[in-house]
Amino acid sequence: MLRRMFFPILMGVVGCAVLVSLGVWQVNRMHWKAGVLAEIEARIHNAPVPLPEAPQPDADKYLPVTAQGRFTGEFVEVLFGIKGASPGVMVIEVFETTDARRILVERGFIEDEMRKLPRVNGESFVMGNLHWPQDASSSTPPPDEKTGLWFARDVPAMAAKLNTEPTFIVAVRPTGDGITPVPVDTSSIPNDHWGYAITWFSLALVWAVMTGFLLWRIRRQAV
Repeated sequence: MLRRMFFPILMGVVGCAVLVSLGVWQVNRMHWKAGVLAEIEARIHNAPVPLPEAPQPDADKYLPVTAQGRFTGEFVEVLFGIKGASPGVMVIEVFETTDARRILVERGFIEDEMRKLPRVNGESFVMGNLHWPQDASSSTPPPDEKTGLWFARDVPAMAAKLNTEPTFIVAVRPTGDGITPVPVDTSSIPNDHWGYAITWFSLALVWAVMTGFLLWRIRRQAV
């Protein structure tokens, strides 16, 4: 009987060990991700600095910056929604700095009924966070040729469309024209590792129960 039970016991121990180790790894990842999110939140809310001359996506992501200049009136609109608001778009407009740089500024959200209202172009001060969002996926349709509406933020493509450098500021303060800023935060960065850990631990428990049931059957058959 011991010979017949050896292999199920071995598989039960090895299987449970592997599944538990995967659960522990997910718990460790959860704590690591929480630390990363805390660092991002701290950086988002640091004191702003003047816009760097050559910001880098890896080194300067979420960096709080300020820029002085004017909105040129050149813009793209991205389909967007805010809970509790009417349908609308995110306005991303060209901003020309005082040193003649052309950059992109995500001014914020505006409801459909206000999209056609005239906007005042003139000297402006922008405060926000550098960001390089890449919302587009293989299933995202290209911008609508008739309406010009975009369905995802794509900084390189928008910069090429509007003839700007690929520098993208998400405004944290209103820039006028009834546009509501939507500042960057960590809500869109998932930390689902606890759920994954529960899954692996649950599978380990099921594996252990199945092993115990198999051993019980082997023992019963041997009686």
